[in-house]
Amino acid sequence: MTSEAFLSRHRGRKNWEKLFMAILFIAGDIFSILFSFGTAFFIINLFRMEDIDFKSFVTYWPYLPAFLVVLYLLHMYPGVNISHQEELRRFAIASFMGHGGIILSLYIQNHELDIYSSAFVLSFILSVPIFLMGRSAVRKMFIKLKYWGIPVVVLGAGVTGRMLVDRLLDKPSIGYRPVVMLDDNSELQGEYRGIPVLKGLELSIPLVKECNFETALVAMPGVGRERLSVIIADYVRNFRSYFLVPDYFGVTNLWMSVRDIDGILTVQTEQQLLLSHNIVLKRIFDIVLSSVGGLVFLPLCILIAILIKLDSPGPVIYTHSRRGKGGKLFELHKFRTMHQNSKEMLEKMLRENPDLQKEWQENFKLKKDPRITRIGMLLRKTSLDELPQLWNVLKGEMSLIGPRPIIDDEIEKYGDNYALLASVKPGLSGLWQISGRSETDYEERVAMDIYYIQSWSLWLDLYILFKTFAAVIEGKGAY
Repeated sequence: MTSEAFLSRHRGRKNWEKLFMAILFIAGDIFSILFSFGTAFFIINLFRMEDIDFKSFVTYWPYLPAFLVVLYLLHMYPGVNISHQEELRRFAIASFMGHGGIILSLYIQNHELDIYSSAFVLSFILSVPIFLMGRSAVRKMFIKLKYWGIPVVVLGAGVTGRMLVDRLLDKPSIGYRPVVMLDDNSELQGEYRGIPVLKGLELSIPLVKECNFETALVAMPGVGRERLSVIIADYVRNFRSYFLVPDYFGVTNLWMSVRDIDGILTVQTEQQLLLSHNIVLKRIFDIVLSSVGGLVFLPLCILIAILIKLDSPGPVIYTHSRRGKGGKLFELHKFRTMHQNSKEMLEKMLRENPDLQKEWQENFKLKKDPRITRIGMLLRKTSLDELPQLWNVLKGEMSLIGPRPIIDDEIEKYGDNYALLASVKPGLSGLWQISGRSETDYEERVAMDIYYIQSWSLWLDLYILFKTFAAVIEGKGAY
């Protein structure tokens, strides 16, 4: 496609994308708020039928605009390119303020905290995961529509530019849609994954003035400082907003922030998991939730133990040495899902089948593993085999959320990143657990672990915890 052909196609276009996405998310958020109201009223009604009518939650619809205003002030409309943990945090703030306002108005009206106030406290607790599910549902339902995704112009069609286009195309839930790539290198001109690659960064000017594109991604980390200054001054400044990929591309940390030291641009970051108060907070989080989880799942654990005994001979609990914080070995506990002679079976299979040997060397797992028992297949599919690790969490050897606990043979896969991995406790669940688990390759798993450690927050732990339940129910990637 020529430059003129592209400009002709998009000349005079209207920016409907932000409005379209905002309307969809507003509709989803309204449904989420009402659903949390209704669910809380229904639960209270089950125990206090004579005091509250669960259908009466619809009479509180006049409070909906207050929720939407707070969400708008928190920049949730159109709400693109917001990290999962940040989205969770903003939903929690908006929900707290909205429900708090309702409870305060009821107290002013009735001069007491009545049963309806209790219902709205429960609604607040339920609303945050409901908000997340609502947003996720909106993205899945409408992500392929024409006006989904804010169009972006990518300056730079080299390795970095193409990687950014890959990321945006593969994950449209981010909310940005690449429409064209610009580069001064004529050898790159043509097309990349259906995106036109046009020659000349100066085309950015008519793209803004004639086609009304408002957002640019400058993906040229290798360009010199002086040349980059010219590009920004002559071409990029016309865009309403732009993103600049820096020279330290590849460093992933959500806690980075731009700082000025007497005219010198710097990037500051806090190592959140190395701060003592965060270590204490995470430990309290682990103890409380694992204790509650242990009590809740105790009857299920007893049932699983009985089924394992009936299914095959051998112990109920399987222990295996893993590397923990500081590289120390600890015994990880699981419900046994394999036959007793699994080690001998594995050695024989790997000797006789080169394809299985290759799969094992890549993932340390086999998709179709004959060593797994009948009850073991169910336990792995639902991840219930990992429940005994709650004891590892209580003992302080693991955390509820964290990087994967690895064996010695996996250390080399992390290379120079192993020291960072060993600086924190491994987790019962983590980003790997909620991202397809065994369907992800090893490079992705390592990247997820590093990202988690560098970007940790309590909100990220809460998000992973919510998503873990969904991943377990879905069973995707588990074997």
